[in-house]
Amino acid sequence: MECISGSIERITYQSDENGYTIAHLKVPEKNDPVCIVGVMPGVQPGECIRCWGNWKKHLVYGWQFEVDHFKSEIPADINGIKKYLGSGLIKGIGPSYAEKIVDAFGASTFDILESHPERLLEVKGLGKKRIGLIISCWTEQKSIRNVMIFLQGYGVSSTYAQKIFKTYGTNSIQQLKENPYALARDIYGIGFKTADQIANKLGMPHHAPQRVDAGIEHVLLELTSEGHVCYLLEEFVPIASEMLAVEANLIEQRIKAIEEEERIVVYTLPYGAELKPFLWLKGLFVSETGIAREIARLRSSPCSLRPVDVEKALAWVQQQLSLQLAVNQCKAVASALSDKVQIITGGPGTGKSTITRAILTITQQLTNKIVLAAPTGKAAKRMTEITGKQAKTIHSLLEWDFQAGGFKKNRQNPIDADLIIIDEASMIDTSLMFSLLKAIPSHARLVIVGDVNQLPSVGPGNVLKDMISSRILPVTALNEVFRQAAHSRIITNAHRINMGQMPDLNITSDSDFFFIEAPTPEEVLQTILVLVSERLPRKYHYHPLNDIQVLAPMKRGLFGIENLNNELQKTLNPHGEPLVRMGRSLKKGDKVMQIRNNYKKEVFNGDVGFITHIDFGEQELMVDFDGRSIVYDFTEIDEIILAYAVSVHKFQGSEFPCIIIPIHTSHYKMLDRNLLYTAVTRGKKLVVIIGSKKAIFISVHNNEVHRRYTGLQKALEGICIQLPI
Repeated sequence: MECISGSIERITYQSDENGYTIAHLKVPEKNDPVCIVGVMPGVQPGECIRCWGNWKKHLVYGWQFEVDHFKSEIPADINGIKKYLGSGLIKGIGPSYAEKIVDAFGASTFDILESHPERLLEVKGLGKKRIGLIISCWTEQKSIRNVMIFLQGYGVSSTYAQKIFKTYGTNSIQQLKENPYALARDIYGIGFKTADQIANKLGMPHHAPQRVDAGIEHVLLELTSEGHVCYLLEEFVPIASEMLAVEANLIEQRIKAIEEEERIVVYTLPYGAELKPFLWLKGLFVSETGIAREIARLRSSPCSLRPVDVEKALAWVQQQLSLQLAVNQCKAVASALSDKVQIITGGPGTGKSTITRAILTITQQLTNKIVLAAPTGKAAKRMTEITGKQAKTIHSLLEWDFQAGGFKKNRQNPIDADLIIIDEASMIDTSLMFSLLKAIPSHARLVIVGDVNQLPSVGPGNVLKDMISSRILPVTALNEVFRQAAHSRIITNAHRINMGQMPDLNITSDSDFFFIEAPTPEEVLQTILVLVSERLPRKYHYHPLNDIQVLAPMKRGLFGIENLNNELQKTLNPHGEPLVRMGRSLKKGDKVMQIRNNYKKEVFNGDVGFITHIDFGEQELMVDFDGRSIVYDFTEIDEIILAYAVSVHKFQGSEFPCIIIPIHTSHYKMLDRNLLYTAVTRGKKLVVIIGSKKAIFISVHNNEVHRRYTGLQKALEGICIQLPI
């Protein structure tokens, strides 16, 4: 095994999943940079590293150094020091200040920062405030470096070392030695596998209770990412046993121990003709049973609104709004005027918005305490446009309390409302629905509106479907497509897809729905790039970023989300210095998406914005979300991803003027009716499908529902145990 060292000139590729990196290393004794490949999570341009590995000749790219393991080093030469300081690792020092500082102190720069930081005043342009920031950050970096040195032996990146230090401070190393599995629970982005790797190198036994317990919770958490709220015990045990490589009986023993500690819940539910045990993470069990309890509370409490003559109200509102309600629409409005909790479901063009306006118009004659809300900012904005009344996101309606770590609005501090209308309810997951219902006052009416045929929530649960299936709530299902909507092929084709019929793919010049045949993945990719950058902006005057959204079914592959984002970034935003961190290459002007709820910043999973500024000196970037500027520290950018192309799941609740959908048999696993239907309904003015008719045919005829294990339906039916309030 050979050893080489140098400074990283640039990074060509870095996976945020496994840390696999392709980079170019400037080695002192060589004229040209050396291509190095291997698992090197978190390495950055300008960083000095020592690598151990072997030389191998790639058939296409020539000689490469295959890295087995590596460690970071403090650079020794002046150019290396400049790159290190200018890389953004030290707040307050960007490339220009790095140049000035090193020009002033040369090879003694690190000694000055360490022992005589007051001499930084000698550098022209450095004020006391910036010097204070530099000293503070340099001191913090020393502590972080100790953590980094400790962690590098366990395959943890320097970026995550900073996150660990922010969480545990000077106790980081001690905390990791005592319980490395706490990382998976406490640090966003570090999973069980990384924690397990550290624990293994620290000598923790393979069958240690801490490992098995953490593994059981990890598997349950992984299953929630697939939408499950609970999981069948007999299916769970072999999954956990295989993942942890321990005996099934040990898994069963530790499940009992964790249940006694009230971290998980085991309870029996009807399954087929039998009663079988299921597992929940404690919080999700509380949420499901809590939803059932809150629904029962709302339904059993008297309404604060005075009764109205429904027939007269229906006649009056139709006159007021100059419209004629269909029979089913009248039924929905009547139910909303008499029932405490009601569900309205239907596809595009079936009149859900019209019903909402009618309910709102009538109820405004009775009270001004009416609240409208939706799961996402885009959905809330659309609700505002349709009704003329301000709608909020559910998160902002509930108001996050940072000190308490929960929502301010709850049973003790309810929302001040007599009527609450919630739109896009198919997107609401189990935990959010529980939080919402707790905050609704007992006297209020609740109207839940959504399309049950769309994809379920990104988070765990199938709340809207379970509520409807329980049959305990009044439900109005809208099936008729109205005349105005019937002129849109987006709407008519969406309904054809939902009924298992092939969409109409015939091309007419005035159509809002087009299919472009592209037999190979290469042709699909090239067609997308040309459509977004040239053809659609030229013909329809669509802005490539503001008006066009690509929705892809899978992450991987030539036209998967990852590669599409890379190619669209090159095409639409080719210039500017990239920020490369955690496997992400981000530039000013990039379209990005938030991928987790961040209550402190008030940005949530699925929010889309644009990078407006990157400050390498302050280690910050700024993203504009619909006019709100949100600042991210460089250690937080694993919360955002490029969003030139996004998944259909992530785009739920949002609409764009133009939607492009690649669909091909190479993505066979993701070809299903639910996904295609949801994607098509995201388009407001134009939908373009690119790929093969065979893939569309497979999608339309594949109505196999991806099963989610939940207990909500049974909880609503009163079969599941009710926790004490």
